[in-house]
Amino acid sequence: MNSDLHRGPWSPDSWQSFPVLQEIPWGTENVAALAAAKDKLRRMPPLVTSWEIEALRLELAEAQEGKRFVLQGGDCAETFDRCTSNDIAAKLKVLLQASLVFVHEGRRPVVRIGRFGGQYGKPRSAPTETIDGVELPSYFGDLVNAAPFEAGARRPDPSRLLDGYAHAAATLNFVRSLGTRGFSDLAEPSQSDLSFLSHAALSPELRAEYTRIAHGLRDAVRFVETLGERPLSDLFRTDIFASHEGLVLDWEAAQTRTVPRRDGYYNLSTHLPWIGERTRKLGYAHVEFFRGIRNPVGVKIGPTTTPGELLDLLDVLDPENLPGKIVLITRFGAGRAPEVLPPLIAAIQATKRRVLWIADPMHGNGEKLASGQKTRRFDRIVTELDEVVATHRRCNSIFGGVHLELTGEDVTECLGAGVEEEDLARNFESACDPRLNYRQALEIAFRLARLVK
Repeated sequence: MNSDLHRGPWSPDSWQSFPVLQEIPWGTENVAALAAAKDKLRRMPPLVTSWEIEALRLELAEAQEGKRFVLQGGDCAETFDRCTSNDIAAKLKVLLQASLVFVHEGRRPVVRIGRFGGQYGKPRSAPTETIDGVELPSYFGDLVNAAPFEAGARRPDPSRLLDGYAHAAATLNFVRSLGTRGFSDLAEPSQSDLSFLSHAALSPELRAEYTRIAHGLRDAVRFVETLGERPLSDLFRTDIFASHEGLVLDWEAAQTRTVPRRDGYYNLSTHLPWIGERTRKLGYAHVEFFRGIRNPVGVKIGPTTTPGELLDLLDVLDPENLPGKIVLITRFGAGRAPEVLPPLIAAIQATKRRVLWIADPMHGNGEKLASGQKTRRFDRIVTELDEVVATHRRCNSIFGGVHLELTGEDVTECLGAGVEEEDLARNFESACDPRLNYRQALEIAFRLARLVK
């Protein structure tokens, strides 16, 4: 079996002995520059800490048992240009407000995980792109090259690995700062004030429903605090964890190291790295790298995944069957879950595997319109979520969370819930795939919270 290929000694660089899916075309001319960038990264302070990673693992273990719900969301692809205080605050606020809906309606604590602070690498369908007869390297994300279709912009540049570190550090520092002084306090009145996005196409009904929930939660907090002797700050001012796809292994491996008083290696570029659908194949470099890190690991699971393939992959990534270690992120497309998901659930249940099932209803529902415009349809996203929740319930399995590409901005990238086809060109700002806007994200939160209540 291909899983036997991953039984040898592991190190942060052992992946280099394996073929690489989605290999970054750095080029021979960049060998020295790449080595220098990686050496610099190895000596930089960590972006996250091992105790934060272990705290997340414990919360994910509780989510595996149905005691918590995971809300993971953020940009499809972060860009260096959009590393601004307004952009970060808007993303964080919609994530927090959506989590408030789950706390109140779902009656469970929420694990908040942002797709930020490192989501700078993007897998591509092909290593090159051709427009009007001109062929250039594909855009692999700001960690590798730049988006404009120009020879200079598309040339892979190893110095961007260091730029990625700097922008990730700035993002995570700002997120931590916001999280310590009331911004992330779900009992704060500001969390029910939607005026910060008054320009967004938010329906009066949705605004009223959110305000009702926020006021109800604050009243409950005041009542409980009246009975006690101290405020319930610890209940509401919770950690906000970071995640990204671990695509660019040069960047990930250079930030993987041992830490004092803990066993093993931690990838200190993020709390929760995940393996994409295109790179999770056994016998290849990404699986080899991910099998050796102590972090919780996400794995994207598509409609072609077989039960045997899934179990072989888990044998490599989590041979000890540790609680909180594996997050399975399903991405099937509307109409597929009732057929595809039950055999996978049955295999997990039969082997008593500890996994957290969460749904990514975005990536299986992309489409390209006749105009060439990429989009996703809101109704198909909702349909997949309905199907996944119903299938887990029917199979007596725990549905533990959702993985969304969203933004706090009033973008027009996904069709439906206030966005028509003629609106798409008005404010399509994603560097890659379409994201839910503020209104769409909150509507998803309300609907899903009621489903899992």
